[in-house]
Amino acid sequence: MSPAVHVCRSLAEVGPDFGPCALSIGNFDGVHAGHRRILRRVVERARERGWKAAALTFDPHPAKVVAPDRAPRLLTTPEERCGLMAQEGIDQVLILPFGPEIAQLSPEEFARYVLRERLNVRAVLVGSNFRFGYRQSGDVEVLRRLGERYGFETEVVPPVQFRGRMISSSEIRRLIQSGQVLLAARLLERPHFLEGDVVPGHGVGAAQTVPTLNLRPEGQVLPATGVYVTETLDRDTGTRWPSVTNVGYRPTFGGKDLSVESYLLDGLEGAPPRRLRVEFLRRLRDERKFESVAALKTQILRDAARARAWHRRVARWVARTPAVVEAEC
Repeated sequence: MSPAVHVCRSLAEVGPDFGPCALSIGNFDGVHAGHRRILRRVVERARERGWKAAALTFDPHPAKVVAPDRAPRLLTTPEERCGLMAQEGIDQVLILPFGPEIAQLSPEEFARYVLRERLNVRAVLVGSNFRFGYRQSGDVEVLRRLGERYGFETEVVPPVQFRGRMISSSEIRRLIQSGQVLLAARLLERPHFLEGDVVPGHGVGAAQTVPTLNLRPEGQVLPATGVYVTETLDRDTGTRWPSVTNVGYRPTFGGKDLSVESYLLDGLEGAPPRRLRVEFLRRLRDERKFESVAALKTQILRDAARARAWHRRVARWVARTPAVVEAEC
């Protein structure tokens, strides 16, 4: 369970005790390794000075307002972002509704009205590619000058690379959509997940192949169609199961609608969960059409055996190297 974080969903909800604070600003979609470096530095600065550690993010994504045709499908909801930020020690998050009024603020108006007057910011920490204000006319140098004018420090945190690859939300989206969930997890410092309600299936799995839990994803970035090693979490009880998940159209049964179906490797006792989180750990194979239901069932059991073996290997590695795992997670 994530630590508690205080969330404001508009400037009207911001109280006088929001500051003084150290603050980072951004979309933070996915809260990936690059974001986490900035957030950890925010927490360091805040703890050194006795301030609060804060973040400002936007909903909807600004691209939905200024360039809706180019707006990306997101890795995380605003609520999920807040939970991930809390894991890094952030005390409070402002989810700022992004509409024409905010979009039209000049960099100076944003710095004076939002940062200084409303949030009582004492330090702003951002990445080197940070842009803000009307038509993204402000950059980090503009932010520095405005900070000198309005009484806050500016710190630019260097970008993060993984094996020569620059970490960004757009790169992580590309990896997930191409099925490279293991590499995406390295850049996220966690598995990519889908979350949503459990919905009725077509009744075919339990009767003819294996019983599955069917997830209705809520607009997140979807992995490429195929079969994955996963871990499934009951969001109400916190129960976890090793699992194998198919993302696809069920071609053996002539399916036309995309489905996310998880087979729990340890089985399910009691009532089925109402809401799930499915974490994608490794891709096993492409989805394909089988000549018969019996052939499909045989393949599912093979997939389950490979997934069990993968989970066992990971469990043994974690047991041998707990300190390394804690440092990397």
